[in-house]
Amino acid sequence: MTFLELLKPQAVKVVAAATSKKRLMHDIADLAESAYGLHAPSVVEALMERESLGPTGVGHGVALPHARISGLDEVRGAFILLEKPVEFEAVDRQPVDVILGLFAPEDAGVEHLKALALVSRTLRDPQLCSKLRANPDPATLHAILTEGRSSQAA
Repeated sequence: MTFLELLKPQAVKVVAAATSKKRLMHDIADLAESAYGLHAPSVVEALMERESLGPTGVGHGVALPHARISGLDEVRGAFILLEKPVEFEAVDRQPVDVILGLFAPEDAGVEHLKALALVSRTLRDPQLCSKLRANPDPATLHAILTEGRSSQAA
């Protein structure tokens, strides 16, 4: 799996500010709805349910909210760059501004885990995150995320 397979150009957005974690989940769901035709209220519900198991803020301003979605046939992603970070209950207690929502079919097994590993590994790179933060244009962000990144053994 590659970022190119995971993330459509129209699933990348820059948001001026989210007022809360819940508002951010709505922004992610709206983006998933417009890019992939997912039902936004169901996506918000699934993301919040997953978040109740433990926050998906992984540190250094990055969050990877993810959920299994009924009716989805392949793993998909939605990327948001916030101009102003929002509190997300991240492991390092820092607000987040780089968010990649990941959506998987309900019966996805290994593919979901591979996609999560790819996204996690990629967004752990401080140089990449700096590059993302310095380029608030959705087309440029998509290009940065998809340039030559593919799955590797976890």
